[in-house]
Amino acid sequence: MFFANRQRTLARSISCKGMGVHSGREVKLKLNPAPPNFGIRFLRTDLPGTSPISALFHLVVDTSMATVIGSEGVIVSTIEHLMACFAGMGVDNALVELDNYEMPIMDGSAAVFTEMVSSVGLTVQDAARQYFVVKKPIEIEADGKFTGIYPADGFKITCMIEFDNPVIGLQDFTVDVSKGEFEEKISRARTFGFLHELEFLKMHGLAKGATLETGIAINGNEIMNPEGLRYADEFVRHKILDCIGDFSLIGMPITGHVVTKKSGHMFNNAFIRTFFQNKDAWETCSFEEIKGGASE
Repeated sequence: MFFANRQRTLARSISCKGMGVHSGREVKLKLNPAPPNFGIRFLRTDLPGTSPISALFHLVVDTSMATVIGSEGVIVSTIEHLMACFAGMGVDNALVELDNYEMPIMDGSAAVFTEMVSSVGLTVQDAARQYFVVKKPIEIEADGKFTGIYPADGFKITCMIEFDNPVIGLQDFTVDVSKGEFEEKISRARTFGFLHELEFLKMHGLAKGATLETGIAINGNEIMNPEGLRYADEFVRHKILDCIGDFSLIGMPITGHVVTKKSGHMFNNAFIRTFFQNKDAWETCSFEEIKGGASE
């Protein structure tokens, strides 16, 4: 549930394991309940004595291939799919434990994480939930990329992508996260890449865990995955998934309409930094203040 007057956490712990898309190493992952106002934090269990890293924009240390957070020399890579799941499913507080530096890629989407959260359910906590409410537009534009946010009653994302490839071409899509559309319309959209890029990455010791089971591979004008696409416009839907994950690093749910064109992890992070530089364009409000005293 997106709109809620109380914070939520997982009802109980749940675990899985998978492969890191770049490291090719098996990763054991455990999602745990956490107390109110804890936020989302990642703990490296393979590095005893280290502290959990908060999933916040100012701790992002790399956006070249994925969103990577780090603190005191410890990093956690490729957090965007799980973060999108938490934001889309309304999880405010959780401790994420993993025994490697890279999150498991699973099938390249947030579907497995979403199924995990759904299977354990959520617990309502005795703490008010706060929102960033956008009051005035904020926009940035550079090198053909654009991201803006505008006042809206809920949390919507409109995304446009354009690739010089007949399989993708020009695509756009809008999702209303606040109406619970994440699980059905976005969570199953997989990451994608071109075969020639994958071969280049493998030559340089990256993408060791990338297979046709961990994302969509495109070769010229063909999709290499024998099962095809899950949605006709799966590519733009996955970009929205990434955007939800990246924007969740603001630290609280947003009431506003995000519009992006040809954006990515780096540009999303740049926008969030601009967001916090424009404090006159938003305010923090409780659920009761947004809904005029209504209850869930």
